[in-house]
Formats: sequence, structure tokens, C-alpha cells
Amino acid sequence: MDALFERPAWRINGFLLLLINLVIFFWSVLGIITAARLDDTSVFGPLGFGIAGMIVGSIMTGGFFVVHPNESRVLIFFGRYVGSVRDSGFWWTNPFTVKKRLSLRVHNFNSEKLKVNDAQGNPIEIAAVIVWRVVDSAKAMFDVENYEQFVAIQSETAIRGLASTYPYDSHEEGESSLRGSPSEVADNLRGEVHNRLEIAGVEVLDARISHLAYAPEIAQAMLRRQQAQAIIAARQKIVEGAVGMVQMALQMLSDQKLVQLDEERKAAMVNNLLVALVSEQETQPIINTGTLFG
Repeated sequence: MDALFERPAWRINGFLLLLINLVIFFWSVLGIITAARLDDTSVFGPLGFGIAGMIVGSIMTGGFFVVHPNESRVLIFFGRYVGSVRDSGFWWTNPFTVKKRLSLRVHNFNSEKLKVNDAQGNPIEIAAVIVWRVVDSAKAMFDVENYEQFVAIQSETAIRGLASTYPYDSHEEGESSLRGSPSEVADNLRGEVHNRLEIAGVEVLDARISHLAYAPEIAQAMLRRQQAQAIIAARQKIVEGAVGMVQMALQMLSDQKLVQLDEERKAAMVNNLLVALVSEQETQPIINTGTLFG
């Protein structure tokens, strides 16, 4: 089966055809009245002309249709796609065509909270908002059974696939994660959903994660893990800063020759400075005033 693509359908201004249709009805009624006055029942006389005109006029009324803004009418002639009409207004076309309405407005799809495993195997809950619209009415109408249901199913499938390729949270600097890289995750999600929906003539305008959390059964354990990792990271920064300050203090004492310290006294000074800088509680200084001799 050849792929269908949207193309413009043949149509005429509906107001012009409405005027012509009214004229046909007028002359048909006039012919019937004339035949009645003349008592003429001939098929080829005024009566036949009037009846034929009424039939033609009635058939023509089936060709009128209205297209609203951000809407498309898909025209089907005896099972064959003949084109679409996107221009809003009052139109007339072949009265034997079926005119199916299709919305071109922007839609939002809010997925349910999906329970999936991230890249590290941790169960998480994730949901997303997909912003989409139809850009090819022929594909949306004929290439899939129900394009709205197709959008919902394929979007949820893409969300599940994306969640399994990223960890919930990164434990190393520069590592992408669902929580730590929202822009990257959103771009990848949009691309994945767009590739899946392109067959249905649907364009994905935006895709964002709307809900992200650990599954309830591991939420408390993962919270403690995050707290421990945060404490370790903070301690690491504190120690790095304290070591730098100790190095700077020793260097300044040596450069300015304020005091000469042997290796043992340097070790004691380093120990005291590190305790003072790294300790969580405020340190109490001990002042050495010298030795008393009796």
C-alpha cells in the first residue's frame, strides 16, 4: 500500500454555489407551478424540468461544508482519499464525498504515573507531559486506527524507554541523570516521541517530565542514601579546603620566617589546624603560658 500524504482538495466558494443552488430551486418551483397551470404532465415539459431541478438542487446541498480555524476536513470519494481542506470558511465540493472533521489544534497528553526501573535497576515513578498536534491529516486519518490513542500508547512507551536509559540521580560529576539533567532528558524524550508519532502525521512540540520520584517501597532507603552521599560530598569539600588552608599557613610562616618549626612541631600544628577546621563543634583553644619554676 502506497503511503498517503496530505494534499489540497478541490473546492469552490460555498456562497457562490449557494446562490446558484437557490436559483435552481427557484426555476424548479416556477416550472412545477407553470406545469400545474397549463395542466402539462409531460416528462420533457415544465413539470419534468422542475422535478429534475429539485433533484439536482437537493443533491448539490450535500456538497456544502464549513471549516473552522485550526481544523481540517478530509474528503473521501467512494473509499478513495481525494484531499484535505485546511482553509477556514464556507465551501462546496463534490456532494458525493465524505467529509471527516479533524482537529489541528495543539493538544496536551498527560501520562499516568508509570512505575519503571531506571538504568541502575531502581524502581521509580515517572510521568510526563507531551505537547503535540496533527500536521498531516491524511496520515492521521488513514495510517493509524485511532491517532489520539496511538499518541497515548506510543508516548508512554517512549517514557518507559527513556527512564531505563538514565539513572534517577548521578553519583559522579558530569554523569547525566533524570533528576540532574532535565534539559537533556526533555530533548531526548521529545526526539523519541516524535520518531514514534511521525508515522501518524503528528508533530511533537514539547515533552517534559512532570513527576519523578522513587517508588514508595525504596523511597526511605534511597533518601538515607542521598543524605549519606551529601554528607560525604560536603566532608570531602571541607577536608580539601582545610588542607589548602594548612598548606598556606605553613608556607606563610616559612616565607616570613616568623618561627622555625621542626617536623614534629609541624605535624602537631597540622593536626591542631585540621581539628579546628574540620570539627563540627566549635573548638576550645588552650593557651600555653609557659612553665613555672619554684
